[in-house]
Order: sequence, then structure tokens, then C-alpha cells
Amino acid sequence: MPRILVIDDEPLIRSTVVTLLTREGFSVEEASDGQVGIAMCHKNPPDVVITDIFMPNRDGIEVVMELKRSCPRTKIIAATGGGHMRMMEIASAAKSLGADHVLYKPFERESLLAAVNAVLGIPPPPRSQHGA
Repeated sequence: MPRILVIDDEPLIRSTVVTLLTREGFSVEEASDGQVGIAMCHKNPPDVVITDIFMPNRDGIEVVMELKRSCPRTKIIAATGGGHMRMMEIASAAKSLGADHVLYKPFERESLLAAVNAVLGIPPPPRSQHGA
């Protein structure tokens, strides 16, 4: 099963994402900031990193740039608050620097799972045909 590292300085968001992914059968680790997350990746690169953009001790942009250099096989999902034009610019910067996908907070469980599956190359489940 793919290994995922969740890097977010907000404990509630981090624990919620970890719980959702663990329930889906993924092996999930967590880090409270970019510096800790980068160190964890260097020791044992995960398949996917989900990183917040705005964090102390190395922000998500630094995480994206460092991991693209040092762990090029690791897929990266950058997460940021959506809606504001500034946020859109930052998300665009994360994508241009190497993030494989961008999630806008707050995101739904389905969006999170779709992003993880997409970067891992896992096809979406077939849609059920109720009453067809």
C-alpha cells in the first residue's frame, strides 16, 4: 500500500487528513512543519506528500522545491486556502515549481481521495448506476 506523509502545522487538519487516509488503507505518517517533513522524506521517501503551503520552519513552497530536487519520485500535493486571488497565485507557483496537484481548503473527503489516487495513477472507482 502506498505511503503518504501529511505535513501541516494545524493539528486538527493534519489529524483529520491522517484519519481519512488511514481508513482508506494507506500507510500514513505526519509532520507538523516543513522542516520536520523534509527530514522525514530524506530518511524514508514516501510515495506521496500532502503539504500545506503556509507553515513555520520551511513553508510548503520550500517543501515542494526541496523534494523535487532530493526525492524526485515522490508525488506532491500542495494544499492551500482557496478563493483569494493571492491564494490562486501561490497555488499556481506551487504547481509550476513541481507540485503534482493542488487542493484548495476546505476540501471534501472525495477531493482528497481523488487527488491522492490521481497522483498515484489509481483509476477512479466506477460510478454506480442506481435505477438504470
